[in-house]
Amino acid sequence: MQLEGRVVERTELTAAQRDQMYALMTAYYCNVDRDQFACDLSEKQWVLLLTVADSSEVLGFSTLTLQVAEVHGRQVTALFSGDTIVHQDYWARNPLAQTWGRFALSLIDTYPNRELYWFLISKGYKTYRFLPLFFREFFPRFDAKTPARHAAIIHCLASARFGERFDSKRSIVRSSENGCHLRPQVADVDDARLRDPHVAHFQLCNPGHELGEELCCIAPLTRDNFTPAARRVIGAHAWEHVESAQS
Repeated sequence: MQLEGRVVERTELTAAQRDQMYALMTAYYCNVDRDQFACDLSEKQWVLLLTVADSSEVLGFSTLTLQVAEVHGRQVTALFSGDTIVHQDYWARNPLAQTWGRFALSLIDTYPNRELYWFLISKGYKTYRFLPLFFREFFPRFDAKTPARHAAIIHCLASARFGERFDSKRSIVRSSENGCHLRPQVADVDDARLRDPHVAHFQLCNPGHELGEELCCIAPLTRDNFTPAARRVIGAHAWEHVESAQS
């Protein structure tokens, strides 16, 4: 079976879909508190849903919202990605990246005059690995120091969202006691994975990921910042539609 991806308003979710999302989280994460899950979801504007065709069963999802912050006197807008998980039967092939990319393009089209970023917090290397796949410029990264300008953006966004849980020195969101974290073998970092410099850098920056600590990352959301690989994943039709709308 193939999955289909779509982004819906959070208010459009059915009670059954919310239950399925929570069940997915508990299958792959430890210490998932139902009330906290519901609270986090209530703060989001959209949910990217992965379902089987002609079915409402949720087999993957990512929660999304826009966050606005003032950084050194200028306003920035960030697409924040919250809880994200896909059923393991579809890890090798699913439309999460394509659907997310098309949604990101729609935001770029909707807000052409805003300074846009993707604000990502990553508990595991699989999520972090999405950054070099999709973006030319992103931070933190193994081959460049995070510029002060981008570090300030991360600080403002993370401080506003996470308060005292944000460790500005390490750019990490600390896990609470008995906090939510990935189950063993979901995204373990072994010697083979560490040969990838991106994974090795994630491990260096976030050695406490197994305990649920999250690395704060950003990438500018502009058409020019997408990689050729991102264009292939998103699909030519989506790029042609957006670019023709701008002409």
